[in-house]
Amino acid sequence: MENFIKEHKIALMNGRTSCHSFTAHCFRLMLHSAAYVIMHTFREKALAGTSLANAQFNIIRLKLLKIGAEVRELKTKLHFILPASCPVKNIFVTMVRNIVVLT
Repeated sequence: MENFIKEHKIALMNGRTSCHSFTAHCFRLMLHSAAYVIMHTFREKALAGTSLANAQFNIIRLKLLKIGAEVRELKTKLHFILPASCPVKNIFVTMVRNIVVLT
């Protein structure tokens, strides 16, 4: 349980108190808690069977979410074009397969 709290606090940066009102801090904490639930579900469901299935949130953020890609908007879908030298392309393929199975 302590590791979950640590991920919530450090990886999602919920300890930041730069707002001046209590309501703003509560709203910020609520958003960070929602991000935690989304990242936890993403790691559990979409990354199952990959090398990042048990990774910490900051590793997932650095390796998957901070990759530059070209996005083309089609009528019914989004088309993501990854760089040719993307080191985690196989993880993206497995992730998409896992998401398709869930839907």
